[in-house]
Amino acid sequence: MQKGKTINELKLGDTASFTKIITEEDVNLFAKISGDHNPVHLDEAYASTTLFQTRIAHGMLVASLFSTVLGTELPGPGSIYCGQDARFVKPVRLNDTITATVTVSEINSEKNRVLLETIAVNQLGEVVVKGVATIMPPKA
Repeated sequence: MQKGKTINELKLGDTASFTKIITEEDVNLFAKISGDHNPVHLDEAYASTTLFQTRIAHGMLVASLFSTVLGTELPGPGSIYCGQDARFVKPVRLNDTITATVTVSEINSEKNRVLLETIAVNQLGEVVVKGVATIMPPKA
């Protein structure tokens, strides 16, 4: 099995991304898995009466795309996701194309911890989620 980058292989500014179209099926499955059946996510008639005027994806569904990048690309397999601060800046609508990007912003070799800036943007380049992840990369 492939192993992710260790603390000694990471550099400030290292970056990786993952892009996904958020589909109706994704939203429905996330509602089923999470138990979050808020009608703003699932009921178009209800959602049309909100400030969003249409259904939107769960914020945590969008933020979970950071986990994809962190666990598969940077630092990669074997990394432990220790924390995530996230701010939901704009709504994500069904069929939006979201690109989740992580960038190494701080390395603490003594504690084997890495902070990464996390930013998700839509197909218009608008930031939809931003924050900071704390990761424990795999040991050498």
